[in-house]
Amino acid sequence: MKWYIDSDRPIYKQLVEQIELRIVSGIYSPGDKLASVRDLASDAGVNPNTMQKALAELERENLVFAQRTSGRYITEDKKVIEEVKKALALTEIDRFFDRMKQLGFGKEEILTLIEKAEEGEDGNDNTQR
Repeated sequence: MKWYIDSDRPIYKQLVEQIELRIVSGIYSPGDKLASVRDLASDAGVNPNTMQKALAELERENLVFAQRTSGRYITEDKKVIEEVKKALALTEIDRFFDRMKQLGFGKEEILTLIEKAEEGEDGNDNTQR
């Protein structure tokens, strides 16, 4: 998975979000050892201090833990991972509803559009979304 960094928001927050996504989507499995800070930073094209800050935040969230002298690992607590996954999903849903409301749609209209999109009634092939 490629790293995407934009200048609109703090880089470390973007790194946190992208690592969270890699964890909840299974790219990083529970118990996996992460690459070194320097290697991760190099891969993402960021300063190692920025990556360190992101990893420290993930440790506070209990998604990552450090073992002295042997590196950082993804939590094996699947409940923590599932909670983060649900929180990320709710954030995306909130963004979607906010955007749809900006477009002038009410809750019922939004839900109807979602149902139609799921059923493929918009004339597009929705199987590849």
